Amino acid sequence: MNFENILVAVDNGIGQITINRPSKLNALNVATIQELHNALESLDANEAIRAIIVTGEGEKAFVAGADISEFAHFSIEEGAQMAAQGHELLFDFVENLKTPVIAAVNGFALGGGLELAMACHFRIASDNAKMGLPEVSLGIIPGYGGTQRLPQLIGKGRAMEMIMTAGMISAEEAFRAGLVNHVVPQTELLSFTKSLAQRIMKNSPVAIGKAIKAINANFKDGVNGYETEIRNFGKCFGTEDFKEGTTAFLEKRKADFKGK
Repeated sequence: MNFENILVAVDNGIGQITINRPSKLNALNVATIQELHNALESLDANEAIRAIIVTGEGEKAFVAGADISEFAHFSIEEGAQMAAQGHELLFDFVENLKTPVIAAVNGFALGGGLELAMACHFRIASDNAKMGLPEVSLGIIPGYGGTQRLPQLIGKGRAMEMIMTAGMISAEEAFRAGLVNHVVPQTELLSFTKSLAQRIMKNSPVAIGKAIKAINANFKDGVNGYETEIRNFGKCFGTEDFKEGTTAFLEKRKADFKGK
């Protein structure tokens, strides 16, 4: 695939997507959202890819927000449509991939950038990262899942404060709040993230995909997460990965899981 706004690389089972608009601090526009969807869909379908890393080009920004110039003159209907399309193409799409997606947050992750990071399955931040949802300073609210995922990750009160003040928090503050899993020096961000991806890759990709479904179910209205867990737990017993994992354990050897 040829892309204008992102770079895609594959190395030893890890797919890396780099948002490549450094002159715009990697801001998300409609074209970039579509390209991210296409790249993620392709990597998720690839049996050889066991983990995906999403990051931004350069040291200044992961994604510094949405491209405001694209929607500054939108009507009510156009604004709602933009949000709905973004959810479908990227933010909900990332959250529900069966392949683990890790956000490597380098620099600013603001607005749509933080919303993208939160849609990923978990987040690693460089020590210079700054995160926030500044939308109310523009007269709008977060429209790509920020009002929903931020409270889930850090609690209602903290999320209310972040969104109402439109302020930024540091990487260390994000770590203490539970927004990111680890904070590492900028120079070590990708190597550290890849090392976590490699640890994930030792485990059953089929089981990981089902675990993602079960965990996500707990945050969906009208869905019983326990029932989803029970159903997916049962499905695991019919997989080759279950046979390999249990056989390897009994034979006291490392399991050799084949594919997603």
